[in-house]
Amino acid sequence: MYARYFGLKQPPFSIAPDPRYLFMSERHREALAHLLYGVRGGGGFVLLTGEVGTGKTTVCRCFLEQIPKRCNVAYIFNPKLTVEELLRTVCTEFRIPYEHVGPGVPTVKDYVDALNEFLLRTHAVGQNNVLIIDEAQNLSADVLEQLRLLTNLETNERKLLQIILIGQPELRALLARPELQQLAQRVIARYHLGALSDAETTQYVRHRLAVAGLTQALPFDAAALRRLVHYSRGVPRRINLLADRALLGAYAKGQAVVDRRIMEAAAREVLDAPDLAAVRRKRYERAALLGGGAAAGALLVGAIALFVDRNAPGTTTAESAATIAAASGAPPASLAMSPAVASPVSAAAGAANSASAEPPVFDLATGFASLVGNERQAWRELAQAWHVDAGDGDPCTAAYKQQIHCYRSGAATLALIRQLDRPGVLTLRDGGNRAAHALLVGLSEKNATLRIGGVAHDVPLVALADYWRGEYATFWRAPPGYTGTISSSRSGSAARWLALQLATVRGDARPVGDRLDDATLKGWIHAFQLTQGLPSDGVAGPITLMQLNRAIGIEEPRLSSGK
Repeated sequence: MYARYFGLKQPPFSIAPDPRYLFMSERHREALAHLLYGVRGGGGFVLLTGEVGTGKTTVCRCFLEQIPKRCNVAYIFNPKLTVEELLRTVCTEFRIPYEHVGPGVPTVKDYVDALNEFLLRTHAVGQNNVLIIDEAQNLSADVLEQLRLLTNLETNERKLLQIILIGQPELRALLARPELQQLAQRVIARYHLGALSDAETTQYVRHRLAVAGLTQALPFDAAALRRLVHYSRGVPRRINLLADRALLGAYAKGQAVVDRRIMEAAAREVLDAPDLAAVRRKRYERAALLGGGAAAGALLVGAIALFVDRNAPGTTTAESAATIAAASGAPPASLAMSPAVASPVSAAAGAANSASAEPPVFDLATGFASLVGNERQAWRELAQAWHVDAGDGDPCTAAYKQQIHCYRSGAATLALIRQLDRPGVLTLRDGGNRAAHALLVGLSEKNATLRIGGVAHDVPLVALADYWRGEYATFWRAPPGYTGTISSSRSGSAARWLALQLATVRGDARPVGDRLDDATLKGWIHAFQLTQGLPSDGVAGPITLMQLNRAIGIEEPRLSSGK
């Protein structure tokens, strides 16, 4: 309806999983890489999870376009099936004929025998077979166990059926059940697709419009994009719904650009988002009842700050005052003369009451000097989390005696630390290059939680960026016999341990002794690194071993998610 009005060849924000519109964020590229690796990884299970609307199915459609030619694909999008129904559907998707000898209807054995014969026959002519199950969180435990049994058919080199499970986060919880442990151990690659960042959300909108043929200016102003980011939370499906409705609203009003008001109206219609004016009015009324005139005045000051969007064009002070007056039930003139608005003491009191409920925040600008020179104290606090007796000497030396090593990096990133998911010592530096140290114990989307003197404090990530340049250190548990490098010829016990754990992660139950040589071990390491999104150099360094410890469930301290 609105496409031609905005100079577009087609609607840009359809929720249909069209691969042409796939926005390849870093997360989506990694998800696609995991699926492609799984097809070439020797069989077993590949797991792709993500919240509703994050783009799992679209990634899968893109994967299907890149799948090798000599690969047969069965796709099941409605997995609420019994074992018999699932097997019959798999045979139908692969176009496998099956028959039942004797009275009655076909049985599980009839389907499985036909499927096994098909897998052996296609493998003999160099073909692979992939079964993709969407919405896999709806699979029953019985069906999942039957799927595991289907992967038992294998040659010396690979399993003959590759199964890709795509589902919501509940799928991970489902596979964590004790009765499905054998299946979980056969997952050779897994990836959780998260939401887009704020910057990626804006890039996503531009990308979809460009694919749809946009050649003129972006039909969203800056304030509308900020509201889109806020309401969508980076979920592609929500972005599509909001942007589509907002463009329709602008078209209906005859406007060439979506502004903040149109975007908020779209959010109310599509997402049932609350009317902001009504929300602020209720807050004001509640404050008036609970806190009296002073608290109400403070909230009105806050309302003024919220209503006056300095970045929104065309919004005047008079318009903002009129809007606030309408929300509070007071005429603009009385609002302008209100002592509550004019009194900075009332506003300060309201702000203080509001701040008292927040977690303690550490101000790096004023508190930096108290952290200078306390590196050993930070290490000692980390040693306590690892139950390491640091004594009076060097904590790393004490930890080494317990097969726990120290890892240091001068170029770490928050993304790497989130991936490693373990507390560590951050080295911070001020403008004069003075070094200070604090123990990082938690990471959220907006804050880092630092333990300072035994007390946890939140530090906004934007503030941390002014002092942290990538210096990070932590403990990690090394394999038995580890001497710094692992190869089958030079580190016997460490190499055997590593090969066994890598086999466990892949779900490979065969003995590794007769297959343990440097080339094979390097290939296994390389494959594991790919599944974890690590640089795939085939070398088992500290970061690779940390991730392997996580994958096999070795108990180590973890970061809190914070607030």
